[in-house]
Amino acid sequence: MTDLKKMYSALLGDSFPLEMTISFGDQTLVYRKKTWKIPLADGTIDERGLRYGENPDQEAALYELVNGNLLLGDCQYIEPGNGLVSSIPVEDMVQVGKHPGKINLTDVDNGLNIIKYLVDRPAAVILKHNNPCGAAIGASVAEAYNRANRCDRIAAFGGAVVTSRPLDRPCAELMAENYLEVVCAPDFEEGVLSILARRKNLRVIRMAGITRLAEFERQRFVDFKSLIDGGIIVQQSAVNTIRSLADLKPATTTYKGVEYRCERAPSSREIEDMLFGWAIEHGVTSNSVIYVKDGCTTAIGAGEQDRVGVAEIAVHKAYTKYADITCFDAHGLPYADLVAEIERGRRDQAKKEAIDAKVRADKAGLPGSVMISDAFFPFRDAADVGIREGVTAILQAGGSIRDFESIQACNEADPQVAMMFTGQRSFKH
Repeated sequence: MTDLKKMYSALLGDSFPLEMTISFGDQTLVYRKKTWKIPLADGTIDERGLRYGENPDQEAALYELVNGNLLLGDCQYIEPGNGLVSSIPVEDMVQVGKHPGKINLTDVDNGLNIIKYLVDRPAAVILKHNNPCGAAIGASVAEAYNRANRCDRIAAFGGAVVTSRPLDRPCAELMAENYLEVVCAPDFEEGVLSILARRKNLRVIRMAGITRLAEFERQRFVDFKSLIDGGIIVQQSAVNTIRSLADLKPATTTYKGVEYRCERAPSSREIEDMLFGWAIEHGVTSNSVIYVKDGCTTAIGAGEQDRVGVAEIAVHKAYTKYADITCFDAHGLPYADLVAEIERGRRDQAKKEAIDAKVRADKAGLPGSVMISDAFFPFRDAADVGIREGVTAILQAGGSIRDFESIQACNEADPQVAMMFTGQRSFKH
């Protein structure tokens, strides 16, 4: 049997070259492999590259673009030397823990991909396996992180956190209570690093470039997908163009000569949640449906094959996570542990029944949420899922032949549900 623990600790090097070049016609991009010289306890220096790929038996290397700038059509691409994930200097890996693997860095990178739309306010995104499991804004970075964490305490275990503001002591205290893999922030206030050091294997990364992320909103990068036969698909990265009320479109359509229009307009709060939710949706694997309320995710459904299915899965997740946080608040332990203790005769069944009743009564906190879909609803069934749970507004791409069905679902709801279109799909694979 393979010794996975030994494999994890042994893969400190790789077979990839120090330099790589990619040519687009007469334009050449030069990449240099990124390594870090890590001071060890015995005073020696250990030079390490990327720890491993998606699994410990996959060698991997991180390359930084060091020369060249790609010009294709009228697109402006991000230029070298912007100080983000591929160019983290060793001094900004302020607590190394175990040096990072591919998943750690791609989680941080997708966190930046989301938080670049939220840098004008305190915000936090928690990611797991390259999908956000909780995201929120708040009056402070501590409030934003706490709200994001409470959305899904279960998935946040072992996750990566990216914040839009320097970490302060209250936020660090909250983070130190959890098991996290990576914390990435633009800076750390005095005393924060000693708090985070309680978690010895935690990777702590300073990334000053977070404060400049808004500059990259409209800039693209080249996105590569390698195929099993060695071929590649090259595409431009996606850009989120839904940034204000002016970018939203009324939910209207004409079907067989009849015009259909959503009768209720969204409130200012619902519009804010639509814009917030679309920014989060930009970093969620498709097909996806998410629910957000008051600048915080309520539930995230990601990577499903059908839209009604992912809408239902997100609801199921909301109920599961709401039971967990309700139990934790009341009894200081996860809901699953409470159930296990009841089965062993160590807890009263009434405690579980009280939690279950609260979750049902509150509908897992979903009422008042805004439902966000990364593409159009092909039928009304997905909209009906959210409406049954009490969503008050829906944002979707629009453009389906049967848009009229979803509009009818919103108009028939009691009370009526608002809906807007983006006119933009937001797929991510």
